[in-house]
Amino acid sequence: MLVLIKGAGDLATGVALRLWRAGISVVMTDLAQPTAVRRTVAFCQCIYDGTAAVEGVTARRVDTLEEIRSCLRRGEIPVRADPEARLRTWFPFDAVVDAILAKRNLGTRLEDAPVVVALGPGFTAGVDCHAVVETQRGHDLGRVITRGSAQPDTGIPGAVEGYTVERLIRAGQDGIFQPQVRIGDLVTRGDVVARVDGAPVYAQISGRVRGMLPGGLRVRTGMKAGDIDPRCERDLCHTVSDKARAVGGGVLEALLAFGAGGWNGRNGAWEQWNG
Repeated sequence: MLVLIKGAGDLATGVALRLWRAGISVVMTDLAQPTAVRRTVAFCQCIYDGTAAVEGVTARRVDTLEEIRSCLRRGEIPVRADPEARLRTWFPFDAVVDAILAKRNLGTRLEDAPVVVALGPGFTAGVDCHAVVETQRGHDLGRVITRGSAQPDTGIPGAVEGYTVERLIRAGQDGIFQPQVRIGDLVTRGDVVARVDGAPVYAQISGRVRGMLPGGLRVRTGMKAGDIDPRCERDLCHTVSDKARAVGGGVLEALLAFGAGGWNGRNGAWEQWNG
């Protein structure tokens, strides 16, 4: 089975890990300058650094078809800077997973692959995808929806020890972002954790920095630029979240349910990728 995942942020990475560990080959795409804040657990970081390892699995930046083939043969996950996912037309993937999390459909269609799965709001199962996986924290997190849509976005992150929006680090203005602390650092409420064109950005709570945009990116007012975890556990900075694992499990369930009994020889995808 060969699956294309559109997006390579922390949630998409949790999905990729779940599929990879189930023996499914994965190819991922993302922006040329990814904006995931949880960079230590996001495969899109390899677009900046060449490679990125999460929980012992390596992702590698690629550009060409041959680089993708070589990467897959090594048991790695290829990631291409390809916002429109043009590589989808290079080959008939067995499945496409839209994990961009834009809260709206940016072009995914039911006809993109034999099985199309989308994460979160903005999609309707049976219309623009075969299944939607719920991303809203709560009782239905990770649920596979085969008719209808996920819960609408509330704009409020899940509570951690009672903190919701306070956990986020947001840009106070448009400009160039420069972090003043690193992922894993402990901070106190009121500390300057970043600057945007020199203007300070303050921590709203005390805790451990779990996410932070790389320096030099242009940000806009209110843009999510980081995350502080009040639990202060260092390991949480380097392992995928419970949410990502649950959503990854939902994607795996959807792929197996819609493809059960049909993967062998459906497109010959892996055989052709493997040359």
